[in-house]
Amino acid sequence: MDAKINRISEKLFLITLFPPISGFDDFIGVWLYKGTKTFIVDVGPSVTVKTLINALDKLNVKKLDYILLTHIHLDHAGGIGEIASLFPKTPIVCHEKGVSHLVDPGRLLEGTIKTLGATGKAYGPIKSVFKAQLVDADKFLSDSVNAVITPGHSPHHVSYATDKYLFAGEAGGVVIALPSGRIYMRPATPHRFILDVSIKSIDALIDIDPLTICYGHFGIQNEAVKMLKMHKNQILLWEEIINSEINNNKKNFLSICLEKLFEKDPMLSGFHLLDKSQQKRELVFIENSITGFTKYLQAVANNL
Repeated sequence: MDAKINRISEKLFLITLFPPISGFDDFIGVWLYKGTKTFIVDVGPSVTVKTLINALDKLNVKKLDYILLTHIHLDHAGGIGEIASLFPKTPIVCHEKGVSHLVDPGRLLEGTIKTLGATGKAYGPIKSVFKAQLVDADKFLSDSVNAVITPGHSPHHVSYATDKYLFAGEAGGVVIALPSGRIYMRPATPHRFILDVSIKSIDALIDIDPLTICYGHFGIQNEAVKMLKMHKNQILLWEEIINSEINNNKKNFLSICLEKLFEKDPMLSGFHLLDKSQQKRELVFIENSITGFTKYLQAVANNL
């Protein structure tokens, strides 16, 4: 399936990719900014890299000044080897902890399949990148883009800010716009999740006072600070709910947490407006996020 290109403004485009996975329509996007500097944020999985290349060609992108990776999970960075080969002179900016995995991606692919199973396999393999093309985000210098280290969703997560837009990856959670004008929001907190690191990452983004937030999953929202504060409150609510159940030692712990979260978290209320395939996708990721909270709380309880 061809990518869908949505022109957000004169300079900003959202390229939606469609991996052959049920429920993943309108879920994986690549941001293209065409200004004084032209760059993309994330590249999607390798299974959709040809459609991304075709979309860039349709948009007459012959040169990229930067390729910015929010993190190295395969749904965001799996196609980086092919894109790096297409733009061999373009610096690829990522967290320093991601560099070795992009140079030698074997463990990254193995870990993805172990965690996500069939979905991880469906993303496709990831090809290696020459180390010389990779730039540590903490040392990245630009007069138009600021890299903000945000290791909440993953230890190798980076957000990027321009004068108008914040490209937050998954640091602000997952936000899906609903037809009714409402939104569905959930945390993206897989293991290894650390609460204070996640909160500090969100606070770092709030501190730069962004206007508009662009999500990795999915789309764009105004009132970025308000959205980030809503997500921060959501994470604290999940910690409270899951912590209240963690000592019950019940075999149905996961289902109890799901029930409580759907009952008490207003940001999940739009779940029933998603189609069945999207609900199935979201349940998998919600369960992964509950696991992240659970292992964090267990580690805290055991002083690990």
